[in-house]
Amino acid sequence: MNSTTSSSSRNQSHYNDEQDQKAFTNKGYLPLLLINYACLFVGSLSSSLLSKYYFNHKGSSRWVSTWVQSAGFPLLVIPIFLPYYLFKCTERKPFTHFTPKVLGLSIFIGLMLGINNLLFSWGNSYLPVSTSSLLLSSQLVFNLILSVIIVKQKITFMNLNCVILLTLGSALLAFESSHDKPRGLTRAKYFIGFSATIGAGLLFALYLPIMEMIYKKVFCYAMVMEMQLVMEIAATALASVGMACDGGFAEMRRESREVFDKGERVYWAAVVSNVVTWQLCFIGTAGMVFLTSSLTGGICMTALLGMNVLGGVLVYGEEFGGVKAVSTVMCVWGFCSYVYGMYVKNKMMKDSDDLDHKQINTPPPTEMAQIVAPGV
Repeated sequence: MNSTTSSSSRNQSHYNDEQDQKAFTNKGYLPLLLINYACLFVGSLSSSLLSKYYFNHKGSSRWVSTWVQSAGFPLLVIPIFLPYYLFKCTERKPFTHFTPKVLGLSIFIGLMLGINNLLFSWGNSYLPVSTSSLLLSSQLVFNLILSVIIVKQKITFMNLNCVILLTLGSALLAFESSHDKPRGLTRAKYFIGFSATIGAGLLFALYLPIMEMIYKKVFCYAMVMEMQLVMEIAATALASVGMACDGGFAEMRRESREVFDKGERVYWAAVVSNVVTWQLCFIGTAGMVFLTSSLTGGICMTALLGMNVLGGVLVYGEEFGGVKAVSTVMCVWGFCSYVYGMYVKNKMMKDSDDLDHKQINTPPPTEMAQIVAPGV
C-alpha cells in the first residue's frame, strides 16, 4: 500500500514538474520558446521557397509536394526518445499517459493536416510565393473568431487591431491579384490556386485553436512531440495513398530523371531539404501553441509571411509593387503593435505581482512597532 502511494505521489510530482514547462517563471520556458520560434522561422521561410523551387523547375506532382510536408516525422524521434534513453534528463518514459482518446484525436487532426497540406500544395503550384504568403495571412481573422468560440479567447484592442491590419493587407492583395499572374497561367488556374490557398488558411485557422484546447490537458512538451509524431504519420499515410494513385515513388524517380530540369541530384536534394524544413515548421508551430496560445502562434506565423514575401522577391525575382509593399508594411505594423501590447501587458502584470509580493512581505504596523521597539 505504501509503495503504491509512493509511486502515485512520485508520478504526481513528475506531472507537476512537467506542467511547469508552460509557466513563464520556469527557467527553461524562454529558451524553449526561442528554440521553437527559431524552428518556425527557418522552417516557414525555407519550406515555402523550396516548394516553389520544385514547381519552378518543372516539378509537377502536388502529391509529392504534399507528402514532403509530413514525411519528416522520423526526425521527431530525437526530441521524444533521446532525452529519456540517452541523455537521462527526464524521468518520464515516452508515451506515458498517451491514452487511446489522445491517439484518436491525433490521428483525426493528422488527417485534417494532410488535407491542409494538399490545399497548400495546390495554391503554391500556381501562385507566386509572395502572393500565396500574403493570402495565407488571412487565416488570422478566422483564427481569432475560432479561438473565441473554441478556447474562449478574449477580444482586446491589441489583438483586434492586429487582426484588422493583417486582414486589410490581404484584402488589398486580393483586389490587385489579376495583375500578378505568372506568364502562361490561365485565369481559371489562378482562381484555383487563390481558392486553395484561402482554404488552406481556413483549415489551419481551425487546427490552431483545436490544438490549444487539447494542449491544455497535455502533461509536457515531450507529449506535444508525441502527438505531433502521430499526426504526421496520419498525414503522411493520406499523402502516400494519393501518391500511389498518381504513380507512387516510381513516378518520383521518373520525374527526377526526365522532367526536373536541374538534374536528379538536385531533385533529391530539394526533396530531402523540403522534408526537413517542413518538419521544423510544424515543430515550431506546435511548440508555440503549447507554450503561448493559438492566437499568438497564428500571429507569429503571419509575421513570418512578410519574410516569405521578401524571400520570393530576393530569391525568385518576383515583382514587388506598391500593393505588396503596402500589404507587407501592414503585416509588420500589425505584428509590432501586438508584440508591444503584449510587452505592456506583461510589464503591468509583473509590476502588480511585485507590489503584491511587497505587501505580503511587509509586516503590519503593530508588528513593525514591536520590531522597532521590542521592549515596549
